[in-house]
This record gives sequence, structure tokens and C-alpha cells, in this order.
Amino acid sequence: MKKLFITVIAILLFLTGCSLESPIEKNDNGKVDKKKSEVVIGVSISTLNNPFFVKIKDGIEKEAKKQGVKVKFADAQDDAAKQANDIDDLIQQKVDYLIVNPTDSDAISGSIQIANDEAIPVITLDRDVAKGDVASFIASDNIKGGEMGGKLIVDELGKDAKVAELEGVPGASATRERGKGFHNVADQSLDVVSKQSAKFNRTEGLNVTQNIIQAHPDIQAIFAQNDEMALGAVEAIGNKDIKVVGFDGNEDAIKSVEKGKLFATVAQQPNLMGEESVKTIMDLYNGKKVEKKNKIPLEMKRQ
Repeated sequence: MKKLFITVIAILLFLTGCSLESPIEKNDNGKVDKKKSEVVIGVSISTLNNPFFVKIKDGIEKEAKKQGVKVKFADAQDDAAKQANDIDDLIQQKVDYLIVNPTDSDAISGSIQIANDEAIPVITLDRDVAKGDVASFIASDNIKGGEMGGKLIVDELGKDAKVAELEGVPGASATRERGKGFHNVADQSLDVVSKQSAKFNRTEGLNVTQNIIQAHPDIQAIFAQNDEMALGAVEAIGNKDIKVVGFDGNEDAIKSVEKGKLFATVAQQPNLMGEESVKTIMDLYNGKKVEKKNKIPLEMKRQ
């Protein structure tokens, strides 16, 4: 009898241990079976060295505090390999949801699929992923924004104006989409004499622009796929009459527009983007259906 009792206790302890290993407990309605105050959201940001993504982080923190849920942040520092490790660490910490702003849309797909295997719902921000199941992709309409930038240049400088393009991180969905939108207009109405990657980085934007100006001193405008590159381009241009159009609407860019240096920026709303990601997670938590794509409105800020 004593042996039977010990055996039963051992089985119960084993089953209890197994239940502790479950990544996310859910009830029959698919909701996370936790009190809201116990919910933990893991967030992987491509880089916090860019004011735009700092604004996204601020929006996430604000809404998470309002909703009463916990958040764990990881800064990938624009390194796809580090981001994969960061996401793996968050999964190992058994977060209930993931918000991912990919450094590279292709390179990060494997990490998303691992999260899928662990039944952790994923929200992507600003940049989508190539593979893996994403509950919702929250971003501005990058294609439309690229078209807005191209159209502004045509309206200001006329058809066949000589322009250059500063591209973002190769492989990022924002790079592809903003470039596609710009070329929807530029290939028909502008003379694009150069396009080079400056990796969404201000210093790279300065250096690449200097090289472009040396090779093409007669360019009239530059379309930069984000404001950091645009601000670098403005610094490289100095007093030359070359109009620079950026993309994001970050604080430094808006100030530069107001001072008459940066000609324009296609302005996103990163705070709202961050807030929407947490609201979407709370809808998932409550068992509601969410939109697979959530487009945040854009506006043009110009001189």
C-alpha cells in the first residue's frame, strides 16, 4: 500500500512538472488562460538607435501600462543574427505574445516559425516577414508612401527631373515596398540616375550622398526611404539646391523641414503603431478576431 501511495505521488509530481513546461496555457476559446496582469509580451525591435523605433517602443510601453500587462524589450541593433537570438531568448522565457519589428524580413522567418511551433501569437510592425504565421501585420502603406514621395518630386521639379534614391536595409520589406511605390511614379516621370543602399542609417546616408553628388553633380532631388538617411543626405548636400524627401516623419526630420533644410517627409505615426500592436494583442487575449493587415494613415510634411 505504501509503495502504491508513493507511485501515485510520483505520477502526480511528473504531471505537474509537465504542465509547467507548457509554453502557453489556453482555454477552449483559444484565449490565454492567465490573468491579464500576468500576461507578458516579448518585443524585438530592429534598432533603438533610430528615433522612429524609439517612438514605436514608447507607444507599446504606454498602451501596455494602460492595459496592465508586462513587456520585455530586446534591441537587435540592426543585426539579424542577434534578433534571432533575442527572439529565441524571449521564447525560452515563455512570453505569451511576440511583437517583432524585423531587421531582415527573410532572415527572421525561421524565428517566427519557431514561435508558431510554440503556439506564441506574433504581431509584426513596420516590416513584414517572408515566412511564418503572423496574427497581424501593422504598418503604414509603404507603397503608397513611396508614391507620395515620387509624386511630390514630379510636382515640384517637373517630368524627367534627375533624381537619386537612397535605399534601406537590403531584404527588409519596407525597403522593397517604399522602393516599389517610388518607382511606380519615377519610372514613368523621373530620371533616376542612381540608387544605392544606405541601410536606413544617417551616417551611411551622408557618405553615400557625397559619392552620388560627385558622380552626378546635376541631380535635382533625392528620395530617401527613411528620415535618418534623408538627414544624412541634407548634411552632405550643404548649400546645394537639391531637394531631399524622407520617409517616417520623425522629430528631427520635422524640425529640419521647419528650418527649410529637409524639403519633405512622408510622415508615419510610430506611437500609434506601437499602441495598435498592444491593442491587437489584447483582442487576441480576449478571443476576438483581428485584421491580418492593419494600415496606419500617412501624411506629407513639407516646406
